Amino acid sequence: MAGAAVVPHGTNVRAMLERRLIIVTGKGGVGRSAVSAALALRAVHLGKRVLTVAMTDQLGLALHLGRERLEYEAREIRPGLHALAVHRPAALNEYLKVQLGVPKVTRMGPLARAFDALASTAPGIREVVTMGKVLWEVRKGAWDLVIADGPPLGQIGSHLRAPQTVTELVPVGKVREQADWMMDLLADASISGMQLVTLAEELPITETQEALTWLTEHQVISPPEVVANRILPALDATSQQIKEVGPGPAREAALMHKTLHEEQQKWITQLSPDVQLPFLFGLHTPPEVAARLADVWGEE
Repeated sequence: MAGAAVVPHGTNVRAMLERRLIIVTGKGGVGRSAVSAALALRAVHLGKRVLTVAMTDQLGLALHLGRERLEYEAREIRPGLHALAVHRPAALNEYLKVQLGVPKVTRMGPLARAFDALASTAPGIREVVTMGKVLWEVRKGAWDLVIADGPPLGQIGSHLRAPQTVTELVPVGKVREQADWMMDLLADASISGMQLVTLAEELPITETQEALTWLTEHQVISPPEVVANRILPALDATSQQIKEVGPGPAREAALMHKTLHEEQQKWITQLSPDVQLPFLFGLHTPPEVAARLADVWGEE
């Protein structure tokens, strides 16, 4: 059976969801899209008007929300929940029009080619356009909460530092002003927060520790909460009881469960996650996973 959520260190899900932006990241394959969708469903259950944003991986969030794909324009998934995926040329078009007052481009093909050319020469342009779309959705105030299914750990630093990169390149003007408010919004702990999703395995734990060190050094966003995903519950059987089970699949499964649980606990002690989400036994579709994890968040 699946274990219940463990929420140590006084973590309060309701308080976390009082922020206006939550960025979810983690090493590829740890379940950040599932966690993003689950948090969004939980926030809707609490009566919030929520926007979920796929920043770099459009497929993962879409599947966990029960959609084949997400559009650039926000679409309603269910009452209270909308979703979109960042398409960088379209985001650049919106940035030029809304933030800088440049007339809207009607043909996206030339803009996409121009964006690629610009991104190849201007440091941080891809990241600042992507992050800028997320932060603009927060700033314009149409949503109680924006949950961003962010890039993986290897890319999150460049996205978070993108506004600062722009300020280092552009001393004055509208572009600098936009970068300044983006930096301020990210750094405001009452507005922006982050969830680092990991598995209780060596490589994800190591990369998460490295990310925590980087975030502490650069202080571009408030200290994140760490979510350990797919945690096995302790097996309600002693080693002696397992030995007394006759040879066969049941005994092998029990031995494997016990071994994996002990291995996970070893890695958990090295990180002390704020939240532990259970391993979901059986076959589940992505929307079922998101719904079950949303229920787990509600069991606090």
